[in-house]
Amino acid sequence: MTSALRLAAFAALAAVPLSLIAPAMADVRDYEFQLVHDQLPHNEATEVSVRLVKKSTGAPVPDAVIFASRIDMAPAGMPTMRASLAAAPSADAGVYRFSTQLEMEGAWQLSLAAKVQGEEGTVVGRLILKVLP
Repeated sequence: MTSALRLAAFAALAAVPLSLIAPAMADVRDYEFQLVHDQLPHNEATEVSVRLVKKSTGAPVPDAVIFASRIDMAPAGMPTMRASLAAAPSADAGVYRFSTQLEMEGAWQLSLAAKVQGEEGTVVGRLILKVLP
C-alpha cells in the first residue's frame, strides 16, 4: 500500500464519528425520578408513585432496580422523622410505587437509588412531596 493510499485511508477513518464505532451509552445523569403526585392527602396508608424517565427523550425507564429507598421529613428540619416504605406493584412501565404511612402533615423527602439496565453508575433522586391536612 502506498503512503498516499495509507494517508487517505487514515483520513477517511478519522472522519468517522466515534459514536458510530463505539456503542452509545447514556450517562446516569440523563435519568431522573419524577413524582406522579407531589401533594398527598393525610391518610393512615398512602401510596407514593414515581416515574423514572430518560431526560433526553422523556421516555419511561422500565425494569430499573431500585435498591435503596427512604422517606423522611428532612425538608421540615426533621431528618430523623422517618416512615416505613415498601415497594408496591405497578402496572405502568417506568412507574414505581411505594406504600407508606405518613403520619404528619408537611414536607417529606423521598430518596431513591437505582440501577438502570445497560448503564454504569447509580441514578439518585431526592424528591420533595407535601402531605396535606
